[in-house]
Amino acid sequence: MLKRHARTACTALAAAGLLLAGTGGATADSGPAAPSAATTLRTADAPPELLAAMQRDLGLTPTQAKARLAHEAEAGATAARLRDRLGAAFAGAWVDGADAATLTVATTRAADTAAIRATGAKARLVTRALADLDSAKAALDRAATTGTPVRYVDPRSNTLVVEEAEPGAAARLLAATGTDAALVTVVRTAEAPRPLYDLRGGDAYYMNGSGRCSVGFPVTKGTVNGFATAGHCGRAGTTTSGFNQVAQGSFQASVFPGNDMAWVAANTQWTSTPYVKGSGGANVQVTGSVLQPVGASVCRSGSTTGWHCGTIQQHGTSVTYPEGTISGVTRTTVCAEPGDSGGSYISGSQAQGVTSGGSGNCSSGGTTFFQPLNPILSAYGLTLKVTGSDPGPGPGPGEPEPGGTWKAGTVYAAGATVTHGGASYRCIQGHQAQPGWEPPNVPALWQRL
Repeated sequence: MLKRHARTACTALAAAGLLLAGTGGATADSGPAAPSAATTLRTADAPPELLAAMQRDLGLTPTQAKARLAHEAEAGATAARLRDRLGAAFAGAWVDGADAATLTVATTRAADTAAIRATGAKARLVTRALADLDSAKAALDRAATTGTPVRYVDPRSNTLVVEEAEPGAAARLLAATGTDAALVTVVRTAEAPRPLYDLRGGDAYYMNGSGRCSVGFPVTKGTVNGFATAGHCGRAGTTTSGFNQVAQGSFQASVFPGNDMAWVAANTQWTSTPYVKGSGGANVQVTGSVLQPVGASVCRSGSTTGWHCGTIQQHGTSVTYPEGTISGVTRTTVCAEPGDSGGSYISGSQAQGVTSGGSGNCSSGGTTFFQPLNPILSAYGLTLKVTGSDPGPGPGPGEPEPGGTWKAGTVYAAGATVTHGGASYRCIQGHQAQPGWEPPNVPALWQRL
């Protein structure tokens, strides 16, 4: 565990997501075209400092960096729609290429390959469904120790990967859980993941006047301002002071281990803003919380190490720290150092999560894990602070509001169903709903039933 005392601060990370090709078109009687995923996620508004960090850390040209964000947005929605369509046969999806122009979707059912290719994605036929590998991983998670510190499902290899820090630890774990060794790829590692200790995302804050972490994402709860951060940074009741050492607030709730989530309520001297601290202190806009797919670019803003970028390796990863196991975190190639805990991960303008832990550093490289933000918002009833969104055309003069069960501010997980304007919709990408993101307006996020 990397606890950072008086002189350190925490990180911020971000990712970009993707959508189904061919949606958004209009026919003579279908009305105006629906916005693309890239439009919905405002990839064209990516700040210069984020694009510059992507160019530096991912070896991209300016054109490739911009194209990558747009491609990732479209691919994410495409993958989400296909996951919904393929059901139990779905075996994962990922993007490849410098500009993320290639989406691959895996299935266990040969009959699905034509439908996958029809969207412009590549199809891969595999033997194991994602749900089956996730179930096997859950059994390992319950028995794992620091000898097998990281477990994740790798869709590219269609296997369950177990990182082994001690010789024989993976074999013992498989034997103890009765897991079929044919499902598992064992990778030797010298890494020992630990929480990165250390009201704008990425700014430093101090706990009880000593340890330091970083603000994840500013939020509100009713009239109260505050921020989401990592659970290992403090327990309920822990007091905080800001980057300027002025009294700031206190932790209202915290979970660690199990998950790594918490939120801090600030006093009236502090106001939540819809920004993450960027390169040189510039403000980077936050416009939503759509989690991006495997292979997508992610960038981190941390008060210890500044802006760094990489890619998402796996979602739903489990990590066993010395303090216990946390599940449901996302594994990335972005570097981090002590003091980066709790800070923001952002993709384009979409909030991704808060820094949990990792290994390595920003000189030699490393691996980091972030706790996705949407579960934090949902668990604590928080509203992400975002910049103004387009409210859409709305009803015409004298027309009634459309009505239904959809509600702005609600965190919707993939698979959730709502009604709006007399129609039913299924959520295909998890997000916190916002005005202007009503289901008919955002086919990147909702599938009409």
